[in-house]
Amino acid sequence: MKDASPQPVYLKDYTPPAYLVDTVHLTFRLAPEKTRVLSRIAFRPNPAATTRDFFLHGEDLRLVSARIDGQAITPEITPEGLRADAPDAPFLFEAEVEIDPAANTALEGLYLSNGMFCTQCEAEGFRKITYYPDRPDVMAVFTVRIEGDQPVMLSNGNPVAQGEGWAEWHDPWPKPGYLFALVAGDLVAQSDRFTTRSGRAVDLNIWVRPGDEDKCAFGMEALKKSMRWDEEVYGREYDLDLFNIVAVDDFNMGAMENKGLNIFNSSCVLSTPETATDANFERIEAIIAHEYFHNWTGNRITCRDWFQLCLKEGLTVYRDSQFTADMRSAPVKRISDVIALRARQFREDAGPLAHPVRPESFIEINNFYTATVYEKGAELIGMLKRLVGDDAYARALDLYFTRHDGQACTIEDWLKVFEDATGRDLAQFKRWYQEAGTPRLRVSDDFKNGTYTLHFEQETPPTPGQDTKQPRVIPIAVGLLGPNGDEVQPTVVLEMTEARQSFAFDGLASRPIPSILRDFSAPVILERATDNAERAFLFAHDTDPFNRWEAGRALARETLLAMIRDGAAPDPAYLDAAHAMVRDEALDPAFRALALALPSEDELAQALFATGTPPDPQAIWEAREALDITRAEAMRDTLADLYTAHQVTAPYRPDPEQTGARALSNAALGLITRRDGGARALAQYDGADNMTQQLAALACLMRAGKGAEVTQAFYRQWRHDRLVLDKWFGLQIMQAAPAEAAETAARLTEHPDFTLRNPNRFRAVMGALAGFPAGFHHASGRGYRLMAEMLIRLDPLNPQTTARMCSAFETWPRFDAERQALILGEIERILATPGLSRDTTEMLSRIRDA
Repeated sequence: MKDASPQPVYLKDYTPPAYLVDTVHLTFRLAPEKTRVLSRIAFRPNPAATTRDFFLHGEDLRLVSARIDGQAITPEITPEGLRADAPDAPFLFEAEVEIDPAANTALEGLYLSNGMFCTQCEAEGFRKITYYPDRPDVMAVFTVRIEGDQPVMLSNGNPVAQGEGWAEWHDPWPKPGYLFALVAGDLVAQSDRFTTRSGRAVDLNIWVRPGDEDKCAFGMEALKKSMRWDEEVYGREYDLDLFNIVAVDDFNMGAMENKGLNIFNSSCVLSTPETATDANFERIEAIIAHEYFHNWTGNRITCRDWFQLCLKEGLTVYRDSQFTADMRSAPVKRISDVIALRARQFREDAGPLAHPVRPESFIEINNFYTATVYEKGAELIGMLKRLVGDDAYARALDLYFTRHDGQACTIEDWLKVFEDATGRDLAQFKRWYQEAGTPRLRVSDDFKNGTYTLHFEQETPPTPGQDTKQPRVIPIAVGLLGPNGDEVQPTVVLEMTEARQSFAFDGLASRPIPSILRDFSAPVILERATDNAERAFLFAHDTDPFNRWEAGRALARETLLAMIRDGAAPDPAYLDAAHAMVRDEALDPAFRALALALPSEDELAQALFATGTPPDPQAIWEAREALDITRAEAMRDTLADLYTAHQVTAPYRPDPEQTGARALSNAALGLITRRDGGARALAQYDGADNMTQQLAALACLMRAGKGAEVTQAFYRQWRHDRLVLDKWFGLQIMQAAPAEAAETAARLTEHPDFTLRNPNRFRAVMGALAGFPAGFHHASGRGYRLMAEMLIRLDPLNPQTTARMCSAFETWPRFDAERQALILGEIERILATPGLSRDTTEMLSRIRDA
């Protein structure tokens, strides 16, 4: 059991491991409650070490025996691991331990998922399997023997032998313990083959439970596309004879990149048109790519320590974003990424959980698998590429792979590669990794004698533990438009390095309209005095797709803020601009669907709080409802035509063309339902042959108050499909009235199909409640009480999922005093729970102490 009140771990205290490992041989004798793990580990002293302390991590293990060079030893056993005297020379350590996978509800280490043995070892789960130096800078070659009565037994690398009741695997590539994987159970495979650019044949398998075989085809195609793309764009070829993916029902995360044996949450790999939405298909494609790309950016080159987590995750998120942009629509992908970044990471940066992309300390590393590490980490890669250029980026990545293959590296190693490849000094750029917070970029301008000047000022507000911020390097992509909408200055990247800096453009005949921060060239908040007339102009004419969308988003946001603060009527400038945009058939339907979407409730709350106004979640919800009704009336004739014109009648394909058309027709349906009460939605529901259309229609019917009978029919139709039921659970909460959301969620937690033990089902209910601000933050406090009760129940079973769900409370400082008191009261109630995990204790303490 981990100490619930441990001391922080600091980056500055890093020391090299006392011993390195050359080879590991593991034997698993599988049994649900008494699995035996026999280990033979070849250690040698590390010449770079500062101590010779022989300590191996281990948690929840029963030691049966231990030997060094064949001699039995009696080591010191603590809750954290094993310590013993060891030779100052190479030696063989052998141990036998017993573990209980059936009791492992935390889903870390080796556990059972509906009778199937599986593992999750990142970040520190391998220590729950056997005694080992469970740190990413200890890399070794693994050989694994699995013994049991399971029909399929899988581990990392290549299969080397098998017989009745046993199988052996060998991974020739050194890896840390966190990349170890084992799966054993009743599984069937969809198989295929991929030929690498050098001509090697690689066998591919997606392993699933019997009955799920028909849900693998899209995932397999996504895998092959990923493998080909990584060869063509990054020059990276797969390096084993076999690549396995396994779908697992009970999994804390989306997926895991274990070498040669990726383990996936079943929601991230299983799909058919009847059970998965377009968004599910795109997510599956992206996650399969992400985990495959980790083969080089994470596995072949890994992290020296967990403070460097962004080294593998930021780079790999950036790579999977590039992949999706190439497979689908680059502008739509960029817009979607920024929406997610602002919703999750900007909120994180602005609250009590703010931390640098590379943190300086942590108590529980699982709590730092955050949007800052992943999404902001990816933005830093994009900025770096923009600063050095495409060719220099490619040279630097080639050097990175050549120089550091087989190593555990740091952010310093990464930046040094770019410095050596380009000759640039990146000392100032490194501040992006070291300092938390989102910079505010304030802009003013003037125009004199044909010269247009942009004046920039950057400031990053204080964050927990970091009161003072230094200027950062900010690449600002700028274009200028003439009064008729023509581009008078194509995109140029301005490189800001000082707190205040100005840039001039000469030879202009008239004052231009600036398009600033094109393609969202840096993760900053842009502040510039402007008006809705200029926003409407950019919405109509900007040649940069992202900024065109951004102008429309700003128009909608300002309209809603005026409705919330002043009771104003919807701005006609916004209504006219949105109407013109939606009728523009030259625009990508997926882009138009995004442009029709209103700013989220949380985005509006952030905007109000930034101006010193405590947000009222109910007022925000009512304003969005009112604007939707107004838009439905203003566009009534266009919407009907739009819906009909973009109905897809061809057989379902999850490709960009059909996906965009369905997105736009469903956006139109949502507004049509505001007027017709659900007649068109019911017709779509009855005729739908795919989950995208069926679920969109169901959401419209629920929103219109006509969904009770259809909701139960949907349940009866899909009650045996666990992933579709997750959608059913969540949708009922998201479409409830704010006053009823918490009661709906509470009722669903009593449903026979709800379980605390499956993270997907828990997130489907409680994540939906947390993601509905007007419902979760209802003035009654019912949402807060229910969340606290459920987290107290979940924590003894699954601390990791509990801790991550605690972020529902992170925005408490932005609200009125009454809501603040209610949230803090629930936080204190959870913290007072006896035996609360250190995962949850750390998260709630950080949130409370903002």
